[in-house]
Amino acid sequence: MSNRMVCREASHAGSWYTASGSQLNAQLEGWLSQAQCTDKPARAIIAPHAGYTYCGACAAHAYKQVDPSITRRVFILGPSHHVPLSRCALSPAEVYKTPLYDLKIDQKVYADLWKTGMFERMSLQTDEDEHSIEMHLPYTAKAMESHKDEFSIVPVLVGALSETKEQEYGKLLSKYLADPSNLFIISSDFCHWGQRFRYTYYDESQGEIYRSIEHLDKTGMGIIEQLDPMSFSNYLKKYHNTICGRHPIGVLLHAVAELKKTGMDMNFSFLNYAQSSQCRNWQDSSVSYAAGALIVH
Repeated sequence: MSNRMVCREASHAGSWYTASGSQLNAQLEGWLSQAQCTDKPARAIIAPHAGYTYCGACAAHAYKQVDPSITRRVFILGPSHHVPLSRCALSPAEVYKTPLYDLKIDQKVYADLWKTGMFERMSLQTDEDEHSIEMHLPYTAKAMESHKDEFSIVPVLVGALSETKEQEYGKLLSKYLADPSNLFIISSDFCHWGQRFRYTYYDESQGEIYRSIEHLDKTGMGIIEQLDPMSFSNYLKKYHNTICGRHPIGVLLHAVAELKKTGMDMNFSFLNYAQSSQCRNWQDSSVSYAAGALIVH
């Protein structure tokens, strides 16, 4: 029997972001230096998972709100892009590699989650093919670097959950969200617009196509800020906006709703919004990005 650790390689390094640790560090520092801190540290953030040339600057606005001095566990909830999954899945790895430094998975929390019977185990191949969690690892490593030996991560791949399941996972994870030493990262891009995404909703009253997309996204962002899972669900049913992390967002909203029942006072605000390009005609396409933070009072 070998005692070698199971490691997840940084499979998207060298394509979606640079594989050079020093270059990556300089880029992340540059983006973070352009972002402002809010008054209180975030308990949860929503941030994009595209290539860093597209969304690195936007994501910084969320990561700037992380306080490494109180954070001991970082939960990362990312949607599944490649495998059909109706539940949530845990990684078979013990360590996630990044060009900055390696991140270790919290095996105790993983064991507790596994015991619930609500999780599947994804293969290492599935884990390495998926980018929705990986794109948050360099930013997590950077935000936490001053306490890099004092925290662990809890990656969760979120499937195409029914509303009932979103509620069940929200309830389960709410006890972790209640703990100030935990940070939740919700991985999501916003509207994927264009024929290649099979989504071309256009409200002409908004003017150019990119303005219509922005209005659609910001309507959804405003609803997320209300922290009401039902309203968000109704928004998705009405507009079918292609928010790829809608299920991780749904789980967060249900976890928050659970904590609100106990009298916890929280608010969510978006801090930045960006588009990969400005769509003006039907041949164009774009992906939108938003960064926001949940603050507990």
